[in-house]
Amino acid sequence: MLLTPDHNSLNIFVVENDADTLKYLRIFLERSGHAVRTAVTVSEALEKLLVVPCDVLISDIGLPDGDGWELMERAQLPESVYAIAMSGYGMGSDKKRSQAVGYRHHLLKPFDPGQLKLLLEEAKQQQNRDSHDLSKQGR
Repeated sequence: MLLTPDHNSLNIFVVENDADTLKYLRIFLERSGHAVRTAVTVSEALEKLLVVPCDVLISDIGLPDGDGWELMERAQLPESVYAIAMSGYGMGSDKKRSQAVGYRHHLLKPFDPGQLKLLLEEAKQQQNRDSHDLSKQGR
């Protein structure tokens, strides 16, 4: 894992091809105390995810060389990674497809940053539970 500033920080990997969305999302996440890595395409994300571990993946669905659903299918992330889809696609079938490939949530753009903050708090709680479970197994 990457070292992060404090115990409430998460290593977040963001996949987003819109420069403005990526910029402001990164600013929001870093000001919230998280370590952020980024990619703008499926292929770049797949390469980086091999060497850059993350606690949370936030990915746009519509990407220039594929989609976020394909990314989830191909990335083979550990189950502990808390994955969040974000998209302008918000039909029920889109949300179901996101869940089917492993996203825990499907945020419809534009979304309230407070909504993302709540999901990141949930991800941190899950990480704490997972760490606690691992420490119990090691006893």
